Amino acid sequence: MTGSDSQIGIDGSSTTESSEGNTHMTATALTIGEAMASIRTAAPLELGGAAHLSIAGSETNVAIGLSRLGHEVSWVGVVGAEQPGNLIRRTLRAEGVGTRFVRTSEADFTGFIAFDQPAHDLTRVSYHRAGSAGSTLTAAECVAAVNAAAPRLLHLTGITPALSSTAREATLAAARAAHRAGVRVTLDVNYRARLWSRPAAAAALRELVPYVHTVFASEDELDLLSSASNPGEMLLADGVAEVVVTAGAKGAHCLTPDGRLHQPALDVTAVDSVGAGDAFVAGYLSGALERLPVADRLRRAATAGAFCVGTRGDWEGLPYRSDLALLSHGGGAALR
Repeated sequence: MTGSDSQIGIDGSSTTESSEGNTHMTATALTIGEAMASIRTAAPLELGGAAHLSIAGSETNVAIGLSRLGHEVSWVGVVGAEQPGNLIRRTLRAEGVGTRFVRTSEADFTGFIAFDQPAHDLTRVSYHRAGSAGSTLTAAECVAAVNAAAPRLLHLTGITPALSSTAREATLAAARAAHRAGVRVTLDVNYRARLWSRPAAAAALRELVPYVHTVFASEDELDLLSSASNPGEMLLADGVAEVVVTAGAKGAHCLTPDGRLHQPALDVTAVDSVGAGDAFVAGYLSGALERLPVADRLRRAATAGAFCVGTRGDWEGLPYRSDLALLSHGGGAALR
């Protein structure tokens, strides 16, 4: 790799990290998960034709979103020692996301995801990630990253523990270490039926609940965290401080011990809904890091989500800090 220095990774293995990249050790926020190379086509993939190459991954989407909003954030993950892995590293560095805690595996491949459109308003996803480098994430390297970065916030999703038994152990160990250190732990359920069953997801995610400060989930995901008839309220009773429930075009609401707040979705033309949930989470976490009131966090979250759905791609449409007020001009406005 051009312009690189050999370093000793946080798990004791040899890694290669760019001397020009963002390699800071500390971070205000830390995300842990799998990033993949992605391709998108505007028609059914089987027809061939032009495709757009990028990267995808819930946790890297959130990291990019936080970085664009002005926060120091690093991502913990594993990539293969090939061009797709290089693409992920390069993209994250370009977006200001710290890559010091990224491990390169010589033996495993970088995961791959394809998005195609069998119909105008329908996106289909194909995974090629079983046995990927991302699934080899270990508890030791995640705990080491939490301890070294000393973040104020650790963001996890329900995708990572679905990848493998070691990734599940890594997610739980990171949550425990962060909670023990007084770090705010946030969890986006992000259930993926193609990765595991609902009973398997419930068993793994309920292990995380005692260490979680803020939960993000859709209405149909809350039962994965609690079997109670009123799971949101029960999560609060069990020690979760905030339960943020998303409902797409119907907006979102946040449950706290002080009550419930609703945030309507902003009125924008949706082009691509993929990544909108991650944008919402990034906006909310940005507000939390700035200690904004819950109502203002929800407003920023809805704004970030609105920007994302207006652009194709997982993260390309995520707003910068200077963009947040632009939607107040209304649709069709020309800023000259």
